[in-house]
Amino acid sequence: MNPAHRYTRVAIVLHWLMAALILGNIVLIWVVEQLPEAHIRLAIDTHKSVGILVLGLLSLRLLWRLGHRPPALPPGTTLMERRLAHAGHVLFYVLIFAMPFSGWLHDSAWRSAAEFPMRLFGLFEWPRIGWIMALEPFQKQQLHHLFGELHEWLANVFYVLFSLHVLAAIKHQFIDRQPQFKRMWF
Repeated sequence: MNPAHRYTRVAIVLHWLMAALILGNIVLIWVVEQLPEAHIRLAIDTHKSVGILVLGLLSLRLLWRLGHRPPALPPGTTLMERRLAHAGHVLFYVLIFAMPFSGWLHDSAWRSAAEFPMRLFGLFEWPRIGWIMALEPFQKQQLHHLFGELHEWLANVFYVLFSLHVLAAIKHQFIDRQPQFKRMWF
């Protein structure tokens, strides 16, 4: 495949690293309630840490993207497919920012946040959002519920978008016979 039709190696690494972290984080939060009580706190703390890591990787990915245009879509891609691809990528970036940020807001409004500092992968303390921590307990409880609902709603939108993304890649690869996987694979 012509290198001009492929993503850069950095974009490919960031894409697959973020995909693996996000999917792992989804699985982790889905199984957390089946874990023994002694492991739940560690699983939730790991979920938070991975979310913050994804937020940092998103920043790197956006900075990289500013200086490196993605390859053109294959010839034969319809105008509607181009628009949907662009809208899907923009929505992915919004969701990949909003998910960890809403989780951070949710965690900062947790009533026991002051007693249990958030430690990024157990290595160092990660700050919570100060203005939320300073609120009265009743306000924090309301925000904790609100941000938790937002976090779950964003997750559901993400699941739908992810499914559409995978289905579109499969359609282009196997039905349209366009080498989509080669564009974003090593």
